[in-house]
Amino acid sequence: MHINLPNDVKEWIEIAESFLQETKPWEVEAEMNSGKVPVEIDAKHRQMAIDLGLSSMDMPKKIGGQELSNLHQVAVWEVLGRSTNALTWCFSEPQAWMLEACSEEQIKKYILPIMDGSRHECYAITESESGSELDVSATAKKVDGGYIVNGEKWYVTGANHADFFFIQAVIHDGDDEIGDALFFLDMDQEGIEHVRTPLFSHTFDSHHPIYKFNDVFIPEENLIGSENDGMSYSLAWFRRERLMIAARCCGAAARLIEEASEFAQDRKVKGGLLSEQQAIQFMLADSVTELWAARLMLYETAMAHDRGDDLKALHYRCSAVKLFASEMANKVADRVVQIFGGRGYMREFAAERFYRELRVDRIWEGTSEVQRLIIAGGLLRKGLKKL
Repeated sequence: MHINLPNDVKEWIEIAESFLQETKPWEVEAEMNSGKVPVEIDAKHRQMAIDLGLSSMDMPKKIGGQELSNLHQVAVWEVLGRSTNALTWCFSEPQAWMLEACSEEQIKKYILPIMDGSRHECYAITESESGSELDVSATAKKVDGGYIVNGEKWYVTGANHADFFFIQAVIHDGDDEIGDALFFLDMDQEGIEHVRTPLFSHTFDSHHPIYKFNDVFIPEENLIGSENDGMSYSLAWFRRERLMIAARCCGAAARLIEEASEFAQDRKVKGGLLSEQQAIQFMLADSVTELWAARLMLYETAMAHDRGDDLKALHYRCSAVKLFASEMANKVADRVVQIFGGRGYMREFAAERFYRELRVDRIWEGTSEVQRLIIAGGLLRKGLKKL
C-alpha cells in the first residue's frame, strides 16, 4: 500500500511513531482505569508531544511552530490514529486559522500557551438541538464593554482538562440579530454551570461534558474576528478536523488489519490455519482494498489544501474523505472483531476498543448523513468537475 511521500514527510512519520511507541504500552492500563494512566506518565506523554513539535504542527516558524503542510499533518495523524484510548491525543494543538482571526493580544494570551502546554482549550459549539445543520441558539447580548452570554452547550470535548472555551453564540444588539460569533471565555468566569458529564462508549480521559452559561460576561476584547465571523471560523475548524479524523481512521484500520492478519496466521482451526479459510481471506482483502482507497483520497485531499485549490471544493472533499474513511474503518473493525472471535469482544484487545472508539467518527464533526448532504449539495450546485 505504498504512497510515494517526500523524505521530510517520512521523517515526521518517524517522529510520530516514536511518540506512538511511548503511549501504546499504556492502552490496557487506560482502558481498565477510565482512560487514565499514572499522573507522571500522563505528564511525560504531554511534554514529549510538545518537545517533538506535535502541538505546533500547524503554526508558522516565526512564532515557534513547525509550519508543516497538510500532507505532513495527515501523515502524522495517520500514525497517531493507530493508538486506542486517545492516548496520542493528549496534547492541545492550535490551528493556523486562529492566527488570521485573532488579535496580537489574543494570540499572546490564548494561542501561544496552547503550543507550550501552559493553557488548554475546549470547544463549546454544539447544542442539544444541533443536527444536520450547525444550529446555534446561545445568545450574546451586547452591553457596555462586552457581551452577556446565555445558552447551553453539549459535547464540550476535553473541558475537564481545559481552562478556557472557544464559544459560539448569536449576537443581539437590542432587537437586532447581528450574526453568530466566536469568543474566548475563561472557565473561571462567573455564571458558568457544569450540568453533567455523560458517559460514552469509548474510554477516554478527555470527557464531553454539558455546560450552561447563565448571564456570563465576555469582554469585547475576547471577540474573535468580527461579530458575524463565527460560522466561517467553525467551518475552517471542521474542514481540518474532518481531514484529521480521516487520517486517524486510516491508521486505526491499518493496525486492525495487521493484527488480524497476524492472528489469522497463528490461529489453528480444522487442522489448518485460520488465514487459509476463504471467508477470512475475503474479509482481509476487502479491508485492504478499502483502506488503500481511503488513503489515496486522504493524501490527495491534503495535497489539494497545500496547492491552494478552491476553498468550497476543499470543503466538499473533506466531507467525502471523512465519510469514506470513517465508514471504512468501522467496517474493518467489525470484520476484525469477527476474525478474532471471542477475543475480539475482550476489552484487553485493540479490536474491541477500536470497535467502540471508531463508531463516533461517523458522528462527530458532522455525521455521515450530513457529509452526504454536503457532497450532494456541492454536486448539484457546482457539477462533478468542480468538486
